[in-house]
Amino acid sequence: MAAGRPEAQDHPPENGFTPLEHPAPRLLPHIDGSVLPSLGGFGKHQKQLVVLTWIPALFIGFSQFSDYFLLAQPNGTCVQPLANDSNWTVTSPPVTATSGAPALQLKGNGTGEGHGDDSALLCACKEWRLELQTGLSQNVVTKWNLVCDSAWKVHIAKFSLLVGSIFGYLVMGVMADWFGRHPVLILSVLFMLVFGLSVAFSVNVTMFSTLRFFEGFCLAGLALSLYVLRIELCLPGWRFSMTMVASFLMVGGQLLMPGVAALCRNWPNRDDWQVLQIVIISPFVLMLPYVWIFPESLRWLLATQHYRRSKAMMLRLKVCVSCFLPELEQELHKKPQRTCIVKMMSTRNLWKNIVVLCVNSLTGYGIHHCFARSMMDPEAQPTALCHADYYTMAGIAVATCLALCPAVGLMGRRGGLLTFMIITALASLLQLGLLNFLRDTLNRKFSVAFSIIGMFSSHAVSILSIFFCAEITPTVIRGGGLGLVLASAGFGMLTAPIMELHNQKGYFLHHVIFACCTLLCIICLLLLPEPRGQPLPESLADGETFTRQTLLHPGEQHLLLAKSDRDYSRVHDTPLHLSATGGATIK
Repeated sequence: MAAGRPEAQDHPPENGFTPLEHPAPRLLPHIDGSVLPSLGGFGKHQKQLVVLTWIPALFIGFSQFSDYFLLAQPNGTCVQPLANDSNWTVTSPPVTATSGAPALQLKGNGTGEGHGDDSALLCACKEWRLELQTGLSQNVVTKWNLVCDSAWKVHIAKFSLLVGSIFGYLVMGVMADWFGRHPVLILSVLFMLVFGLSVAFSVNVTMFSTLRFFEGFCLAGLALSLYVLRIELCLPGWRFSMTMVASFLMVGGQLLMPGVAALCRNWPNRDDWQVLQIVIISPFVLMLPYVWIFPESLRWLLATQHYRRSKAMMLRLKVCVSCFLPELEQELHKKPQRTCIVKMMSTRNLWKNIVVLCVNSLTGYGIHHCFARSMMDPEAQPTALCHADYYTMAGIAVATCLALCPAVGLMGRRGGLLTFMIITALASLLQLGLLNFLRDTLNRKFSVAFSIIGMFSSHAVSILSIFFCAEITPTVIRGGGLGLVLASAGFGMLTAPIMELHNQKGYFLHHVIFACCTLLCIICLLLLPEPRGQPLPESLADGETFTRQTLLHPGEQHLLLAKSDRDYSRVHDTPLHLSATGGATIK
């Protein structure tokens, strides 16, 4: 060996690189594979934080379903009709009206049902006695007599919470990516308490609707930040199960809401609806200590290069971080880098995946109202109808959550989403087409059956679309991407009050459009990747690595693509081949 020759050159290089040329692998970008396992994995600390994200889910369920009680339609009795109206008379007992729609139905001495142009006649009443049968003795509708010519204000009040939620998802999602998950969570809690409690002291319906808009805005920021924090705390094997527990708690809030409303009935010295609003908002006070006990997402800090804060958080956990400290020390000079959701437009695959999930979420929630509307019995009493429909929808939500767990475990995210979307499309198409050929009695039974199946599958599509987006969107823009999908879901839910405002006109066309959307979604779902068991993407480059995978098992795909062992050497001797090549003519 020549003098002075490096010892490393005595051995042949391995894979073309000498040992000195191997760069040290970076650990910080691999959060699911390196950082979280070294910090204890999904240990006691992470589980405690996830439990803290579950508790508010129950309160969020209360707020999201409060409209069913605050804005419920009452039964009305005309106490003092217009004296100069000679077209109809009132005898004892007084005329009873059901104010379930702008065109009321008056039932009395020989009076029939009025629609359209007859609504002015039916609403010819100076004074109403309105009675609720939905848990409260008084709500917003009865407080300000929002019937007849004022009935449209009820629909505007329903719009306000949903429209506020849509704007909240869009704005708070971007803020969560820019300033962090923790600031958005705390700001949402504080303003939720301010606006939510202010709603209870509204002096008119305009003030009520305006404050409900801001309540929905803050509620959206609260729900989105908790969803993102929960996803980013979990390792791949725990993400779906931890998310489904939160979904169960939200459904629990829906189921408990009638009982809460019944407890607020006939409250002394205060209107029932005001007490109910205070009761469902006050528990958010329990989230004020989150300012100190809930940390910022470590995943977001590392993805956005907040290395100083990341180092301080790791040291605060009192675990061995010696393997990360040298790399952290080298990165401390870097400035934090924030990314806006608009940057996804520069990607090749990521923006397409998010758009597909937005359409899925919109279709799932939009067609859910179509099935709910088809399930209603037009001949049932409004009181019984309200209770039956509410508990039916809550029961379907529970069944959906129960079915999603084994279905996703068996088929994965993409397979489960595709299966439930196919079921939704079949239920919708059969309800629109097949039932026209059945008799009335069979028509009604099959319509209810298909409606229940469709509500079940469409609710599953909506839940999976939101979760799917949270998994495939990179950490640097996860808030904005999830906000887009949740806002699309809000637009789907907005179709319900819009159809009620127009007295269900155009309902059939509405159902046909969403049925066509389900078919389009089935095709687009095949383009999505399968994120089950995969680490969450951290950067936009990581998000681009999520590409479509075949639905077949890798072994089956290999067999299909493998070359066949058959001998095709004699194909050129066939008459058809000779004719095509000019080597022979067929006589």
